[in-house]
Amino acid sequence: MPSSATAARRPTPPGAQPGTVRVGIGGWTYADWRDNFYPAGLPHDRELGYASRQLTAIEVNGTYYRTQAPATFAKWRDETPEGFVLALKAPRVATNRRVLAEAGPSIERFVGSGIAELGDKLGPILWQFAPTKRFDPEELDAFLALLPPRVGERPLRHVLEVRHPSFMTPEYLSLARRHGAVTVFTDSTQHPSFADATGGFVYARLMGAQADQPEGYAPRDLERWAEVARRWARGEAPPGLPLVEPPAPDATPAAPRDVFVFFIDGAKERAPAAAMGLLRRLQA
Repeated sequence: MPSSATAARRPTPPGAQPGTVRVGIGGWTYADWRDNFYPAGLPHDRELGYASRQLTAIEVNGTYYRTQAPATFAKWRDETPEGFVLALKAPRVATNRRVLAEAGPSIERFVGSGIAELGDKLGPILWQFAPTKRFDPEELDAFLALLPPRVGERPLRHVLEVRHPSFMTPEYLSLARRHGAVTVFTDSTQHPSFADATGGFVYARLMGAQADQPEGYAPRDLERWAEVARRWARGEAPPGLPLVEPPAPDATPAAPRDVFVFFIDGAKERAPAAAMGLLRRLQA
């Protein structure tokens, strides 16, 4: 892999440039990556700089557990190359609560904590609900109304990770679309998996990496995910993915979309290899 990965693009017919596909991992601090991803002896405080030059995005876990300082966001910005993006996992105090509509102060505290220091490297914000949180239209509507559309002059992109099967309804899709909130797609067998588009970009969290595969996934599976990502970037609905609502046969083609693919779980030690393997196929 080159020392600096670039966002993968794929030509499309004239007048329909695809979105950008970014690929990465969840976090960058993981002991098992120090013997199969990071160079031997690399200081821990240089791991973000190294990882950001092999990948094109990282989903930040630390923001889920505690509030970060503005200086921390500025440090992450300065350690990563131009074009790199950091998606932020929103704090659990905002999403793992009995009444989502009461999350306003936690949301305000997070958005005001200095995330704007990331500048152009500020990626989507992931709001992950507890697996026990059921779909309640009124509660979710109130929660989504609390999510600010921007921080300062910078637009914010919000993503919902819904992990209870009660969300697999047209009513949920309609509500998310009305608020412009993207829904996570995952290949997990433990959480709801559906690829219905609810916003202007795509956010996939792939959790099926296997320890006995050098790249986490079998080569044919990475080829398939590369083709899925290309289709998403062109605004298409890739065939073979689970949907709540089948696409209408006369539906107007969607606009091209940016795509974010993160290898998150399963055999986590294989996540960097899976991400780099997918990038290689996208750039071929």
